Amino acid sequence: MTRVSTFGNYQSALANLMFSQTQANEAQARVSTQKIATSLVGFGRQSETLTALKSSQSRLQGFIDTASATAERLAAQDLAFSQIADGATGAREAIAQALAAGRLDGLMSELQVQFQGVQAGLNTRHQDHYLFAGGNVAEAPVADMTLAQLSAAPGVAAAFSNDTLKQTSRVDENTALNTTFLADEVGTELYQIFRDLQAFHEATPLTGAPDEATITFLTGVLKRLDTAHTVVIDKAASNGVMQNRVEATIKSQKERMDTLDALLADKTDADMAKALTDLEMSQIAIQASAQVVNQLRQTSLLNFLT
Repeated sequence: MTRVSTFGNYQSALANLMFSQTQANEAQARVSTQKIATSLVGFGRQSETLTALKSSQSRLQGFIDTASATAERLAAQDLAFSQIADGATGAREAIAQALAAGRLDGLMSELQVQFQGVQAGLNTRHQDHYLFAGGNVAEAPVADMTLAQLSAAPGVAAAFSNDTLKQTSRVDENTALNTTFLADEVGTELYQIFRDLQAFHEATPLTGAPDEATITFLTGVLKRLDTAHTVVIDKAASNGVMQNRVEATIKSQKERMDTLDALLADKTDADMAKALTDLEMSQIAIQASAQVVNQLRQTSLLNFLT
């Protein structure tokens, strides 16, 4: 006579059902996350390699973020240099045209406009920080003043309030760039020229037809403006060199990041075809185990008695 053990059959069927459910949960996790596992424990011996790759990825992302912020700052500085250079060019053109026309009427008004353009360029802000202020980024590096106020100041230096601290940005493991330009380094010569023009105007008004002394003075100013403009352009060129270097660095870092992403994906991404197949198979196993349990519920010892 065959021995029937209800408890043993139930235990075996439930164990199979629980195992199938576990397999289904694991397969579902792989399908939903598209990863082999959701924690380092699930990767076994590869966990140390993955930790090292993740660390490298985080460090590289930090450099990319710093380089990107530096690139934005340099781009803002490039626009500021253009505005300052335009002020020097505009002042030169105004004086040259006045001399060519033989009339100085309206010259000082035009010079005031160009001076304000230079002033605005030196006070350019980026992310609520003054670019040319050194470490004192919360305070405008040059005072908001007119040509008359500049002339009344004890000297050009009184117009500048920037300090000498320069910002260094580390854009990769081996490169740290000094990206700061100071307002007094960029604008002192231009401010001195505008101050001299105002002082001359207060002594000998720049109106009407110019005399020989005025022509000589203004001709000399044209040469000084050329020199000051060259200073600004040289600063802008240095800024541009750093822009190119930072852009090249960002491109290189992103390529390295893509390589790291590929390495991580190769070690962590799940085989979706296999994951879907495992999920389907585990669901079939669950159904089969559930049917066995259901049949056991309907089985009685009376079925074996004759």
